[in-house]
Amino acid sequence: MREAPADYLEFAAARSGPLFRTACLLTGDWHLAEDLVQETLAKMYRSWRRVSRAGSPVAYADTVLVRTYLSQRRRRSSTERPSDRLPEAAGPAPDAELRMALLDGLARLTAKDRAVLVLRYWEDRSVEETSEALRLSPGAVRARSMRALHRLRALLGADLADLAA
Repeated sequence: MREAPADYLEFAAARSGPLFRTACLLTGDWHLAEDLVQETLAKMYRSWRRVSRAGSPVAYADTVLVRTYLSQRRRRSSTERPSDRLPEAAGPAPDAELRMALLDGLARLTAKDRAVLVLRYWEDRSVEETSEALRLSPGAVRARSMRALHRLRALLGADLADLAA
């Protein structure tokens, strides 16, 4: 077994945290998020020489993460099942109830709707960056964002107004 290049190890150490945060938002599950990050970093390692020369390994890693997530959601052979319980928060936050309500609402959306909302609004990505990551046209990202936000608001209903106040 050969040793990993130093620049890959440095990249993996620096990007693990942000990748894990995004994976948690996408999956809604701590353990599935860890698996998703691990699989993403393994894919990055296999193609590291090509990716590091291309110029933007961060964007490539984000794209691999989202596409791996969507691919896993499409696979029906998986024996793991999603849970309706979210893990406990690490510590109290001033907007913990709002955050939990939003995470619960996200968990009830389809995988693509959740991916669009997480990338566009939680990760604050542009329409173009989101369309690249999801292999959709910018118009499709805008339309899906609008519909997904409408569904999320319908799911949260009056609770959202109470929590946001």
